[in-house]
Amino acid sequence: MNQCAFTASHFQASQAGMAILRDGGTAIEAMVAAAAAIAVAYPHMNSLGGDGFWLIHEPGKTPVAINAAGVSAEQATLDWYQQKGYSAIPSRGADAALTVAGTVAGWNAALKLSAKWQPLIGLDGLLRDAIQLAKEGIVVTESLVAASQKTAKEFSGFSAFCERYLPNQQTLVAGETLKNEPLADFLTHLSQVGLDDFYCGESAREIANVLSAQGSPLTLNDLNRYDATWVEPLSVKTTQGNFYNLPLPTQGIASLLILAIFDRLYDESLDEATQLHLLIEATKQAFRVRNAEAQDPRQTSKNIERWLTEAGIEKLASEISLKQAAPWPNPAIPGDTIWMGARDKQGRMVSFIQSIYWEFGSGVVIPELGLLWNNRGVSFSLEAGATNQLRGGIHPFHTLNPAFAQLHDGRNMVYGTMGGEGQPQTQAAMIWRHLYQKKSLATSIAEPRWLLGRTWGDNEHDLKIEADLDQQLQQTLHQQGHQIKNVAACSELMGHAGAITAFADGVDQVTTDPRSDGAALQE
Repeated sequence: MNQCAFTASHFQASQAGMAILRDGGTAIEAMVAAAAAIAVAYPHMNSLGGDGFWLIHEPGKTPVAINAAGVSAEQATLDWYQQKGYSAIPSRGADAALTVAGTVAGWNAALKLSAKWQPLIGLDGLLRDAIQLAKEGIVVTESLVAASQKTAKEFSGFSAFCERYLPNQQTLVAGETLKNEPLADFLTHLSQVGLDDFYCGESAREIANVLSAQGSPLTLNDLNRYDATWVEPLSVKTTQGNFYNLPLPTQGIASLLILAIFDRLYDESLDEATQLHLLIEATKQAFRVRNAEAQDPRQTSKNIERWLTEAGIEKLASEISLKQAAPWPNPAIPGDTIWMGARDKQGRMVSFIQSIYWEFGSGVVIPELGLLWNNRGVSFSLEAGATNQLRGGIHPFHTLNPAFAQLHDGRNMVYGTMGGEGQPQTQAAMIWRHLYQKKSLATSIAEPRWLLGRTWGDNEHDLKIEADLDQQLQQTLHQQGHQIKNVAACSELMGHAGAITAFADGVDQVTTDPRSDGAALQE
C-alpha cells in the first residue's frame, strides 16, 4: 500500500510536496515546500504576502492547529479611514493593505514542530522548487488568465503590479511564461537567513518602507510584533466520525455545523433531492450563526462552541423544513484561496490553506521582493459596533478553514477547498457523496456542485448549480422554493477541492479537483 500522498490545486505544488515526501521529509516540510511553490504558480490566489491556517495530525494524538492569519495595523482604526473619507474599507490599493501577512510565520511555527519529529531538511531544500519556478517562470494557466482579465482595468494604475503581472499593459495569455526574478531572490534570501527575516530583518524593513510610502497603515512595528499562534481546533461528532476545523476568526464553525445539522436530519430513506435540500438548508442555518458571531475571539464574550453541542445542533436543525426552502439571502463573502493536503510515511497528515483573499489581493507589490500583499482587511467594517468593527491589532474574519476527520471506518481524512463562501458547502458536498452515498473521493469531488450565495465578486445571492446536475433534482429544488441559477459545468466558481484518506498502514484514496490545475500524487 502507498505510504505517502500529496494533493494541491496546482500540479507543480503537488510535485514540490511529493519530492520532499519521497526524500523522507515530513508532511509539514512537504507542505512548506508546496506552499512556497504554489505562491509562485498561482499568484492570483495566494502569496507570501497572505495568510495561512494549518491542521496537523499525528497518529494516536488529537489534531493541533496553527492560526497564521495577520492582524490589523495598530493605527488602522475607524478614525484613520473616516478621516480619509471612507465609509467602507477599500478593496484595492495601499489602504486595503492593512493586515500583516501571516503565512510565513505559520510555516516557521509548523517547522518547529516538525523539528521535534526528525531533523529538518533545511530551507534551501524546501524552497528550492519555488525559487526555480520564480526564476525560470511558470506557464500561465486559464485560471490565471481569467483573473488577469477580470482585474486588469482595476489594477491598470498600479505601476508595480503592472510591471509584474500586466506586461506591456496587456493581460496574461495562456501558455506564455511568467517570471518573477525578484521573488526568486527573496526566497533565496529567506532560505539563507531564515523565515524570521520576513518580520524582523532586512526583508521586514523593505516591506514596511514600501507599504508606508504607498500609504498603508502598516508599520515595521506591526511586522516586528507579529507571530503565528497555536490554537485548539473546533470539533464535532457525527455518525460518520469526529470532524475538526479551525476556530474563530475563521468560518470553521459553519463547515462543522453544516455536517452536524445534516447528520442530525439525515435518513437513508430520504431521496437524493431531499438530502441535497437538507444540505442547502443546513448551510443557511450555519451561515446565520457565522455571520452573527464570527470575529476575532478576543472581541466577543460569546462561546461559539455552544452551537456544536447537542442542544445547539438540535436548535438549528429544528428550524429546517424538509419540503420548503427558507428565505435567503444573508450577506456573503468572496475570496480566493488554495487548499493542499499531505500524508507522510509515518502517517502524519496536514490540511493547509493559504490565501491572499480576492484575486491578486490588494494589488500592492513590493517591487524589490516581487511580493504581492493581501487585502484580507476588507473583511473589517467601518460601522461602529459592527461584529467585525475595525480596530488596531486584531484578526479580521476569515473564510479559510482546512478540515480533518477521524472516520469511524478507521480512516483519517484531510480535505478542503478554495472558494470563499463556497468552502463549507464544497466540504459538505464531498462528505455527503463520499460517506453517505458511498462514492469514491474522485467522484465525490468531480460531480456537479452547488453554491448558495456570492463568490468571486458575484453580487447575486441565489443558488448557483452547475448545469450538468441532474435536471430532475434541479426541478425538485425549484419547486421547494430555491432560486436557482445555472452556471457552466465543472466551473471554477465552485472552488478547487481535494482530499486524502488513509488507514494506519497507508494511503487509501487521494484526489484533486478537475476544476483546477492540480495533481493528486501518491507512492
